[in-house]
Formats: sequence, C-alpha cells, structure tokens
Amino acid sequence: MRKQGDIKWYKKLLRKFRNKYLLTFTLFVTYVLFIDDNDIFTLINYHIHLHKTRRELADTEQQLRKTKEILQELDNPRSLEKYARENKYFKKDDEEIFVITYK
Repeated sequence: MRKQGDIKWYKKLLRKFRNKYLLTFTLFVTYVLFIDDNDIFTLINYHIHLHKTRRELADTEQQLRKTKEILQELDNPRSLEKYARENKYFKKDDEEIFVITYK
C-alpha cells in the first residue's frame, strides 16, 4: 500500500502539469539540457577546449614571432657569430672559454 504522503506528492505534481504548455516546455528544456547530443555538459566541455586551444595558439604565435626575430638577426654574419658564441658556446681555435654560473 502507498503512503498518504506519496499520493499527495503525486497529486501536487499532477496539478502543476495540467497545463499542457508548461508540461511541453518542461520536457523541451529537459531534452535540450540533458538528453540531446549537444547538451549543456558537452557545450561546457567544448567551451573549455576552445579556451585551451586559443591559449595554445597565442603561445605558438608568440614563439613564432620570437623565432622570426632571431632568424632576421642571424642574417647578419656578426650577429650569427655573437649568437653562436653566447648561446652555443662556440669558440675560435686559439681561444679558451670560461663559463661562470651563479648559484
């Protein structure tokens, strides 16, 4: 047997949904938010992925700009020699190099 409280709850719910427009709207919203292929959770995941991809794109573009600047500097032979000595520790045959690192 059902309890009296269960029947009251059912009747209250039934009273709210006697209006066919309210019932239709509720079913539509439920379908769109939770059941559809493009539900709210999927849209949120797409939005997060889009932000992440845009950040990666901005970082890649910034890195590309820096690389192009370095490439333009390396067109000059003096700049090329300076870059090789400072970053790659190249030296001439008659030179000695001392690398000082700070702790």
